[in-house]
Amino acid sequence: MFRFSSRVNISQPNPIAVESARLKAAGIKVGQLNDSNPTRHKLAPSCLDSVYLADPKGPLFARKLLSEHIARRDNARRDNARRESVREDSDNPANPDNLYILSSTSQAYAWLFAVLCNAGEAVAIPKPGYPLIESIAGISAVETVAYGQFYDGSWATDLGVLRELFEKHNGRSSANAAESEEEAMFSEVLPGAPSETQLGKPPRIKAIVLINPNNPTGAYIKKVERETIVSLCREYGVAIIADEVFFDYELEVLQSPERLAGENRVLTFALDGLSKSMAAPHAKVGWIRVSGPEKDVEKACEYLDVVADDFLPVSSAVADRFEEFMQSVDAQTRKVSCRTRQNLKTLRKMLEEDENSVVSVLRAEGGWSVLARIPSVFDENEVALRLLSEYRLASQPGYFFDMVGDGYFALSLLAESEEFKRNVEAFLNVVNSMPQS
Repeated sequence: MFRFSSRVNISQPNPIAVESARLKAAGIKVGQLNDSNPTRHKLAPSCLDSVYLADPKGPLFARKLLSEHIARRDNARRDNARRESVREDSDNPANPDNLYILSSTSQAYAWLFAVLCNAGEAVAIPKPGYPLIESIAGISAVETVAYGQFYDGSWATDLGVLRELFEKHNGRSSANAAESEEEAMFSEVLPGAPSETQLGKPPRIKAIVLINPNNPTGAYIKKVERETIVSLCREYGVAIIADEVFFDYELEVLQSPERLAGENRVLTFALDGLSKSMAAPHAKVGWIRVSGPEKDVEKACEYLDVVADDFLPVSSAVADRFEEFMQSVDAQTRKVSCRTRQNLKTLRKMLEEDENSVVSVLRAEGGWSVLARIPSVFDENEVALRLLSEYRLASQPGYFFDMVGDGYFALSLLAESEEFKRNVEAFLNVVNSMPQS
């Protein structure tokens, strides 16, 4: 059984709440003597005249729509998965009761850090990686431990180092030394108690964050990586947080990618949302799909219910348009994919035609961006500042993402064709004119 945090209060509900829930489950309408929802009393403005349904997980009709969308999406990949002998987790359908709709995947990280980690415990995050996760962890009083990825024609996770990391932070594996229920109970961190870090011990790793595909490297989780990571997580009592917002944007894949959503061998929280699938960052809708061993999923949902009930983030204004949003996903994904793939072809052609260029592009399997490689002797800040002063172009050097070594820049593939060409030309002009001594 996974050990959840003590930060979330899941004490037994009082008799009133128990009886109210029983009546509602029996289909009996229950009024409220202290109802403070003005939309139930014809007090909402005419522009927002729907009744707000204060369902912590998000309105049931929206979760059912989302479940159907996930099923259609997974079924579309099933034939290809069978041809490639890929694990078919699409056969494990998304249960609406295990879906949580919220405003963004950023919020999902904060919720999950609260559910999984006591203050001072840790999550393992990929490096290179997007800095947002580390920032949210810091706000949540959660430590981060980096696990490395390396590039050798494509990106891969150093699985041997990952095992050493789990062994160092989590000690004896659960397979060799399972704690008794009594030991687990007394090992919980009490409010105000010193953390393991304060006691000079490595913080216990409670979850590993897998970005599938990674931002900015564009690397999908490979089959062999998935199998090893799932095995390690089961062995050391670690949950998986799988961020799959860029999953459908394939670029130069080595093998048919697999979603971690629906993984049932270890407690897994798959994050996704409309901001990427609709190419609409102002469509603030994200979701968490919980899967794994039945008892762990049941307990995780119990904890998430408390957090969701405290925040109630999804508004009726968004929920009422959920079906419309879902219907636009496929067309929007195709539109963006067409743009990113064409721009990647353009980039490679421009580099081939520039005989003097010292720029190369690392293989990106998926996502919206690629990593350009320049000689490491060049100062990344100088290149970035010259792009600003000479072309009024802001950029993101590799150290923004904790790249190992110097000489990397992230290039977006989203711009319209002509703008993309101008941006690449500006980048090449600056890099090619850098002093090489």
